Amino acid sequence: MHPIVRWFHQLGSPPYFDRFAARWVPWAWGMALVTMAIGIYGALFVVPADYQQGDSFRILYIHVPAAWMSLLVYALMALYAAIALIWRIKLCEILAMASAPIGAGFTVITLLTGMIWGKPMWGTWWDWDPRLTSELVLLFMYLGVIGLYHAIEDRRTAARAAGLLAITGVVLLPVIRYSVDWWNSLHQGQTIRVFGPSSIDASMLWPVLWMVVGTKFWFIGALLARARADNLRREGGKDWVAKLAGNAPRTAHGRSAP
Repeated sequence: MHPIVRWFHQLGSPPYFDRFAARWVPWAWGMALVTMAIGIYGALFVVPADYQQGDSFRILYIHVPAAWMSLLVYALMALYAAIALIWRIKLCEILAMASAPIGAGFTVITLLTGMIWGKPMWGTWWDWDPRLTSELVLLFMYLGVIGLYHAIEDRRTAARAAGLLAITGVVLLPVIRYSVDWWNSLHQGQTIRVFGPSSIDASMLWPVLWMVVGTKFWFIGALLARARADNLRREGGKDWVAKLAGNAPRTAHGRSAP
């Protein structure tokens, strides 16, 4: 078996995944803090004020990475759910359900920062703009997945039902992405591109890229931490979990097994 294929097979083992997650969560969060600290410092203290929007434009350094993550996390959640439904891989069920609260958090940040930016720019906290409305629907989809998952007692049945709902919501992602192109929208068009030229000045672009990288690391750390916790809950009766907790498995007579 190819080493990479063997590694993926091993990763699907609950004990192996627990060790993997425990090892890499601190590294992911550490990298997230470093990269986002650089991005926030540049956004607040290095980048000059915009000649039209003044200092209010600085909120884009949080808004844009959060908006991108709200879409990316949903796509990954649906991908994990599809793999779990097709190949019955329990770890993918766990990863899909662990992604939902994180994606919902990024979506809430996107909506709140968009409202804060919209007040001075549009003169209102909220407008039923296609981009804003579709992003709000995305939040409802995340909440629907979370609610359905917790409404069913059996974890595997709940994950499959919620995963199916997540897959159906994928059609919303291109609507959000291209809403400013398809409809007459108050929301400005895409000005920042990772691949291809950006319309924003280069002196203002680099903190965004640091924040984009930082949010990716934060997502990895949060995903592994949540998935590890769910994995431990599901495997709570297994010997390897008891050994991890420092408790030797008990025999039928209540004595510690040798």
